[in-house]
Amino acid sequence: MSNPDKLNEIFRLQESLNLRIGVDTRHMTDEDRQKWVLNYCRAMSQEIAELTDSVPWKWWAKYQTFDKQNARVEVVDLMHFLISLALVLEMTPEDFYAAYTKKHSVNLARQDSGYAKKDDNDSRHI
Repeated sequence: MSNPDKLNEIFRLQESLNLRIGVDTRHMTDEDRQKWVLNYCRAMSQEIAELTDSVPWKWWAKYQTFDKQNARVEVVDLMHFLISLALVLEMTPEDFYAAYTKKHSVNLARQDSGYAKKDDNDSRHI
């Protein structure tokens, strides 16, 4: 059995789940897309909060423990919503990868230059 491209498979699985729960990004209007961008941003904010709660962040509380397994689950939950958001924005796995690698190059250049000055135009090509 062949080993599928993992990013393509993640996008495929997420699109299938979204369709199952009634979110069809293939037929969205711009108004629908705006609504779902906000929905997924809110969902990711909640997942970030849940991830934060997996880590002992209350410096005044001694009872807390690091829940690494739950933190891993929350990261995966974030990925579900991130890929859903990419689908709403009509990104393919190839688009996602291309944008990621271009942004990665920008980040490396920022580090190489000391990132002492913000350049609002350094990511416009992505």
